Amino acid sequence: MIAGTVAVIGRANAGKSTLVNVLVGEKVSIVSPKPQTTRDRILGILTTDDYQIVFADTPGIYKAEGALNAFMQRTTNGTAKDVDLILFVIDGHAGVRSEDLRLLEKFSSSDIPLIVCMSKIDIMPEKEVPLELVKFTDYNVDVIPVSARKGKNIKELLKVILSKLPEGDKVFTEDVISDRSERFMISEIMREKILVKFDKEIPHGIAIVINEFKYIDAKNMYDINLDIVCEKPAHKAILIGKQGAAIKQVSSYARSDMEKFLGAKVFLTTYVKVKENWRDSESLIREYGYYDPDNKC
Repeated sequence: MIAGTVAVIGRANAGKSTLVNVLVGEKVSIVSPKPQTTRDRILGILTTDDYQIVFADTPGIYKAEGALNAFMQRTTNGTAKDVDLILFVIDGHAGVRSEDLRLLEKFSSSDIPLIVCMSKIDIMPEKEVPLELVKFTDYNVDVIPVSARKGKNIKELLKVILSKLPEGDKVFTEDVISDRSERFMISEIMREKILVKFDKEIPHGIAIVINEFKYIDAKNMYDINLDIVCEKPAHKAILIGKQGAAIKQVSSYARSDMEKFLGAKVFLTTYVKVKENWRDSESLIREYGYYDPDNKC
């Protein structure tokens, strides 16, 4: 059978996580309109009788200061060095930029095969698609325009991916769709709801810390206690809202998705805490779960 690993890379907000979720057929990565929603490498596994593809969703390539961003960029670069194929995702709606082409040259310079996926064509004027595709004329790569949201050209993309992968044995059993734990996914669901609800009011300085994650068999219920860590007292006030209205609403949205994911009732307790400049502290980054031993961060 065909079996291989695919690093899904690209600039921030290119649509990588949405694409991985559609390819796998399950939600393994959170999504939001904000760049750098994905902070760590997350594996999404697609298994059939004929093949197993392990997609490694990676943080978006993004120029920013701070220890957290440095960790994310190391994660992306490190992942792209140890796979069978690189799937380079470019936001077609935003247009193919010189930075995209520079990164394409960088990642195609290795011996690892590379495919370009031009995403978000469903929100592009149809006449602009060939104008963007022609920008790849000087590059010896396969370029597949897709719409993950509409499912357009996804089968064609899979066909090209499979043509580049080697034969081998499955690494994961058929029922595994991600390498991440339930605790991790619960924290990501909470973070996703915060990013979506507060949009530009709250910057990326949010971390979720799970204090308690306990299943009560007699009630078919999970007791989950977590901290929402922000960087400034003003952000805490926004997150809580007037008389706690904001945190109640976002917790309700999160609890609903948690119950769907876990297949059980959820009793959710949330606290908002301030830890100034935590994204600049490697010790706090590790404490909050952003630690990849392979990257020595």
